[in-house]
Amino acid sequence: MRTFTDNNGRIWTVVVNVAAIKRVRAICGIDINSIVEIGEDGKPNTDLLQRLEGDPVLLVDTLYAVCKPECDTKNVTDEDFGAAMAGDAIASATDALLEEIIDFFPEAKRLALRRILNATRRFAEMAAKRLKETMDSEDFEIRLASELARLTGLSGNAQESAESSPTHSPSES
Repeated sequence: MRTFTDNNGRIWTVVVNVAAIKRVRAICGIDINSIVEIGEDGKPNTDLLQRLEGDPVLLVDTLYAVCKPECDTKNVTDEDFGAAMAGDAIASATDALLEEIIDFFPEAKRLALRRILNATRRFAEMAAKRLKETMDSEDFEIRLASELARLTGLSGNAQESAESSPTHSPSES
């Protein structure tokens, strides 16, 4: 059993068992039991995992379904639960949910899922590192200003153009 804290400081316990899987099916229309499936070609199909990681609304709805008994005890509605979920709370809740889903399975499948999740996390870390390096590069600001100028039709330094005519907005052109 894992926990996470929402943005209102409430601590939630994530427990994935058959009852939780049934609630998620009923409330969200997805089967977290098939978070990763092995296709006929022997390759893992991670569509549901990618949907959960890429769609914060689906993820929070899934978390709400998993935590629903606790939500009912705390008199927290679906709307209240979702309103307290953003930023780092979503990240820690995602980790708690994925770890619990993996722990639900017997050892052989659990080991395979853990390897897939670890590979996914390594890939995400590499992508984040590359994005940071790109944003920290010296020519990023120059390329960004150039692209903004191209898109808006402004010429020259975008910052200087904005500062030189504070009463003129692009919509007035």
